[in-house]
Amino acid sequence: MSKQTYRVCFCFRRRFKLAVAEAPEEIKGFFDRYSENGLMSADHLRRFLIEVQKQENATLEDAQAAINSLHELKHLNILHHHKGQSLNLETFFKYLFGDINPPVDLQCGVHHDMSAPLSHYFIYTGHNSYLTGNQLSSDCSDVPIIHALQRGVRVIELDIWPNSNKDGIEVLHGRTLTTPVELIKCLRSIKEHAFTASDYPVVITLEDHLTPDLQAKVAEMVTSTFGDILFCPNSDCLKEFPSPESLKKRIIISTKPPKEYMSAAVPKDAQEGDSLNGKTASDEEAWGKEVPHLKGPASGNDKEEPEEDEDDEEDPDEGLNRSQKSLAPEYRRLIAIHAGKPKGGMSECLKVDPEKVRRLSLSEQQLEKLAETRGTDIVRFTQRNILRVYPKGTRITSSNYNPLIGWMHGAQMVAFNMQGFGRSLWLMHGMFKSNGGCGYVKKPDFLLKSGPNNEVFDPRAKLPVKKTLKVRIYMGEGWYYDFRHTHFDQYSPPDFYTRVGIAGVPADVVMKKTKTLEDNWIPVWNEEFEFQLTVPELALLRLEVHEYDMSEKDDFGGQTCLPVSEIRSGIRAVPLHDREGKKYNNVKLLVHFDFV
Repeated sequence: MSKQTYRVCFCFRRRFKLAVAEAPEEIKGFFDRYSENGLMSADHLRRFLIEVQKQENATLEDAQAAINSLHELKHLNILHHHKGQSLNLETFFKYLFGDINPPVDLQCGVHHDMSAPLSHYFIYTGHNSYLTGNQLSSDCSDVPIIHALQRGVRVIELDIWPNSNKDGIEVLHGRTLTTPVELIKCLRSIKEHAFTASDYPVVITLEDHLTPDLQAKVAEMVTSTFGDILFCPNSDCLKEFPSPESLKKRIIISTKPPKEYMSAAVPKDAQEGDSLNGKTASDEEAWGKEVPHLKGPASGNDKEEPEEDEDDEEDPDEGLNRSQKSLAPEYRRLIAIHAGKPKGGMSECLKVDPEKVRRLSLSEQQLEKLAETRGTDIVRFTQRNILRVYPKGTRITSSNYNPLIGWMHGAQMVAFNMQGFGRSLWLMHGMFKSNGGCGYVKKPDFLLKSGPNNEVFDPRAKLPVKKTLKVRIYMGEGWYYDFRHTHFDQYSPPDFYTRVGIAGVPADVVMKKTKTLEDNWIPVWNEEFEFQLTVPELALLRLEVHEYDMSEKDDFGGQTCLPVSEIRSGIRAVPLHDREGKKYNNVKLLVHFDFV
């Protein structure tokens, strides 16, 4: 046996004892307090669950089930005595670090009220859902659509164009080098995978560049593919959106009603893509740029950018004559959520019509600029209507923006490039861990209700602290198993530190970090951080682990984002994910959460 092989085997044999030896004193103190003669019975564990973990409804059966689940792990030593199975310090420590002790309980399933109109929910929304990579030259495919649906995404966007013979329909990012995929293939994949992760409705937003005869073909394809699961409203325009509960396992079409076909028009999103302003993907840090702050206005360059073709057009309902309205009537009947902009600029766009509801789309810069002076108008609009926000056209690498500016104004469809990665997308993943991961998150009441004088939530108002979250980062483990042993440093163990902070309304945004621990695969920081939150309902806790590198960029060691509203108090095992949002097999942090 070589010296290197011996050292690896020795480390594996020592691993469990080493982890227990590294247990923080506070963990040992909890064990001593809730055990007797070095043993923690089911009754002891139940008291620990109620008093420390704040699981007030924990039963003796719950505690026994936790012990039994540990018993199934053969490498752990479950001790027996006359009252049944008990835990020693080692197994108690492994329980705390185990998969059965997560910070957000996905097993509780959907627990928000799902009977309100669709406009009362944040909806997991994709942008250019068919792209496999960048916005200019990647392949178009149904594969990223399938992956998005499997993750729980509920809004899929398809750009539909005539094929080269003008007799069929393709999905592609128009006037770019992206290779097309047939529309029918995308529709069939949506039908097959729409409800694998969630039973709640899937909305297909169509970016339509078709002639009336091809729109009729789309109507035929959609009808024949989805059949009875397609939701077709009885009236031309809905007065109020149906609820997610009433639309379970239904497909919904959202687009502008048919209009005259402009064959010579070049979509402005393609024009935007002609220049990267010298930026490439390599300019971003390995784990994605820091999420931009919301405190300042958009940059001058952003304000000068042209917008996407979709959103420069007027609402077709406002300007079509009778003969144009008769074009592709079968297509028109499929549209449940009407999109488009009325004449008259943003003042008209944000008007609330008591007789009908609709969808409005704004680019990230349009929303940011509008929010400076019309924030409460946006909130009032989103109480009844749906607002979709989409990435600016210069995000050629499929990067994303800060989603909080949309959410804090009530925007339901904050559309993201799901095929990308980076800190902004991690926030999106974190938000939709809420409500059982079903893809619909009920908006906080303050975004839905008006006051006695018709006042609504003002995202720019200074608010008092509503809740304080204390986060103690005890330690981490698992990198030894999920990474090559030379991944971080060629000749020594890694030097880990943790970044911990809040994404939310501007007043709540902060990032802090632990000290860096040198040469340790199982770092024990044991540091506490306190976050005062003015709007905890929209706050996300950000956790990132990095490995300090003196000579180069720090290495990425894992991340996660957790919705503060769903974090469970107590000591929890927090699984970390890679840059694309996939959970590591073993990498976790042990964290104590406490709300004041």
